[in-house]
Amino acid sequence: MIYNPSLPIIKPGWNGNPLDKKGRFCNHEFPHIPKFKDVWRWQTGPRPFKKEKKLDLWKPESLADSLFRRKNDDCIVWLGHAWFFMRLNGISMLIDPVLFNARFLKHRVKPPYTPHAFGEIDYILVSHDHRDHCDEKSLKRLMRLNPRATLITGLNMGRLLRKWGHNHVVEMGWYQQFHGFENIKITYLPTRHWARRMLRDTNKRLWGAFVIESGARSVYFGSDSGYGSHFKELSELFPNLDYAMMGIGAFQPEWFMQPVHMSPAQAVQAFHDSGAKHFIPMHHGTLDLSDEPAGLPMRLLTEAHAEGKINGQLILPKIGETLWV
Repeated sequence: MIYNPSLPIIKPGWNGNPLDKKGRFCNHEFPHIPKFKDVWRWQTGPRPFKKEKKLDLWKPESLADSLFRRKNDDCIVWLGHAWFFMRLNGISMLIDPVLFNARFLKHRVKPPYTPHAFGEIDYILVSHDHRDHCDEKSLKRLMRLNPRATLITGLNMGRLLRKWGHNHVVEMGWYQQFHGFENIKITYLPTRHWARRMLRDTNKRLWGAFVIESGARSVYFGSDSGYGSHFKELSELFPNLDYAMMGIGAFQPEWFMQPVHMSPAQAVQAFHDSGAKHFIPMHHGTLDLSDEPAGLPMRLLTEAHAEGKINGQLILPKIGETLWV
C-alpha cells in the first residue's frame, strides 16, 4: 500500500493504493493492463463504423467569449475533450490542459484560447499521465506563465512533472485530500483506468478523478474511466455534488474500450450513481481516439435526454463558452 503521508485520507479503513506483484498500481475492483494481442485484434479486425465515421464531419461548437477573464465569479469553461478552466471562490484552476496539437493528437476543433489567456492560475490538476491529459508543451508553457501555481496530481507523477521544470507538485493517493486557498478542498478518487507514456512504464504512475469543493459548490471531474462501483461510492462520500463532468466518448469497439472508457449510456448511469445535480459531458468530439463516428456520443446522449432517461440537468456548453455556476 502506498499514499502521501502528508495528506489526510478521507475514507475510513483505506490504507493506501494497492500495488501488484511487479510494484504497479492497480484498480482494486478491475485490475487492467492492455494486452498487445487485444490492440492487434482491434487494429486488424473488422471496423463496422468505418464508413459512417468517414462521413461524419460533426464537430462541437466553439465560442471564445473570454467572459471568464473579465469577471471573478465562479465559472466552468470546457476547453474541449477533457480540458477545463474553473474558478471557485476566486481561485482559478486548469484541469488536464492540452492546448496544442501533438504528433498523434490533432485537435478537430481549434483551441479557443492560447496559453496567455490563463494567467494568475492557482492550481493545475493533472489526472493521469496519458498524453491527451498530460501534455509536456502545454504544462511547460503554463508554468512559465504561472510560476507560483501548484500542480496537483497522482502518486509517482512528480518525477515526470519536475523533469519538465515544475517544482510545486503535490502527489495524491486515492481518497486523499488537499486543502488549498480560500477553503478550496481537492480530493483524488479512484477511476477504472490505467497509465502509460512509454513502453516500460505501464501503471507506474497513478490515475484518478478529482472532487473540488469550495464550500458553496462541489464539482466532480471524472477523468477517464470505465464504469464501476466507484460512482456509487462517490455519492456516499460526497452526497451533495453540484456538477459532474463525465466522459462519453472513445467507447468503440466496446469489447476493447469498456475497461477504460464509458459509453454514453454508461455515463448516464454513472451520473445517476453519483447523485450529482448537473451533468457536463466531456471526452468526445475533439480528438480521434477510437472507432465511433465523431458525433455519435453526443447523438446518443441527446436521444437519452429527449426520452427522459437523464435524472438531472444536462448541460451542453460550447467549447470555450463560460458557464457561470
